[in-house]
Amino acid sequence: MTPITTLQLPFGRSHVSLEVRASNLIGVFGPHHVEQSEAESTLLRRALEHPIGTPHLRDIARSGQRVAIVTSDLTRPCPSQLLIPLILDELAAAGVRDDTVTVVAALGLHRRMTSSELEATVGAGVFRRLRVINHDAQDTIRLGTTSAGTPVEIFRPIVEADLRVCLGNLEFHYFVGYSGGAKAIIPGCASETTVRANHALMAHPGAVTANIESNPVRADLEEGAAKVGVDFILNVLVDEHRIVGAVAGDVVAAHRKGCEMVDQRGKVPIPELADIVVVSAGGYPKDVNLYQAQKALDHAAHAVRTGGVIILVAECPEGLGNPVFEEWMTQSSTPEALLARIRHQFVLGGHKAAAIAKMARKAHVLLVSPALADVPLTGMERQPSPSRALDVALALMGSGARISVLPRGASVLPQLPTGSQAGSSQDDGGHG
Repeated sequence: MTPITTLQLPFGRSHVSLEVRASNLIGVFGPHHVEQSEAESTLLRRALEHPIGTPHLRDIARSGQRVAIVTSDLTRPCPSQLLIPLILDELAAAGVRDDTVTVVAALGLHRRMTSSELEATVGAGVFRRLRVINHDAQDTIRLGTTSAGTPVEIFRPIVEADLRVCLGNLEFHYFVGYSGGAKAIIPGCASETTVRANHALMAHPGAVTANIESNPVRADLEEGAAKVGVDFILNVLVDEHRIVGAVAGDVVAAHRKGCEMVDQRGKVPIPELADIVVVSAGGYPKDVNLYQAQKALDHAAHAVRTGGVIILVAECPEGLGNPVFEEWMTQSSTPEALLARIRHQFVLGGHKAAAIAKMARKAHVLLVSPALADVPLTGMERQPSPSRALDVALALMGSGARISVLPRGASVLPQLPTGSQAGSSQDDGGHG
């Protein structure tokens, strides 16, 4: 009897199972395990006690200052409810009163969060203590233009604050290189015009996962954020259960140290490119919608051979997650037509559809997402279950097909041995 390996794939707040013949399996590739016996609060306090590139926050802040604390919205696994109280302790040590502090949920162009969602994000205690608001992309102040031509328009309460503290989680990002740092301001608290201009730079070949020093999107957003000023950051690295690393201090210097932590955990060696890659985004909130889950698909492309199959497992309870993305994904006739459209006119939302279309030119993409079962999607073939999707993939690639599995695809970047030919979505000329 052929040995079978049973895999558990994160799916929303739960898991789905998949059985794979052991003889087909190259391996299951997840982030490197970080042995962490210290309490999360200890990690956070150590980061705050040893800021990188700045004095302590309590030495930067002054009594009477209006303070804006920028944190992530519900599409990011940032444990704001743990971070904000420690920031408030630092501010209180400097004599800053609660009534001068505003917490801003950095939405970018995502949907507004409800009052209950805001409370869940920051914690009930903080929600009762402080003013907690959504960023409003239409209420901005223009501060100038970057050298790349991006107009810098930032949410009014951020500009009018005397002190700005940005929180965030650290992970790979498919065209900014990494999340975190100044990304809390642009696109997090910017106008649509600013976001559109900054993200249009993603067509540059340097705008790829894990590239930061020569990444034009990252350089542009940091230049733009500098026009308003970020006084202090606290960024964290999280696994599926808890905080495993933290950095605090300067918006650039501390962030770069955090990116090194992301690399150490998330750059995972693979022995070969697979015929079939099974990838989960990593569960909620990484698969809250297809707009977010796409990032895992991009990472899976680094592990699949040209002409292979990628099976994306993502719950997507909020559907596609963006109206423009939805229109492009459901109204384009073919991936080629979609790519021709984005070359003709860059549109936010359309850029995500283009990334998927490029993937579809490299590999056959199967999507397992019951919430999207009745939605026709350009470049993606819908399947009712992981097992059915695997049957289809094996029929396409042969019963002896070699299979790799990425249970937390948004958190890993597969790395072939030095000298091997990588198989990423960049094969088609970069994201656009």
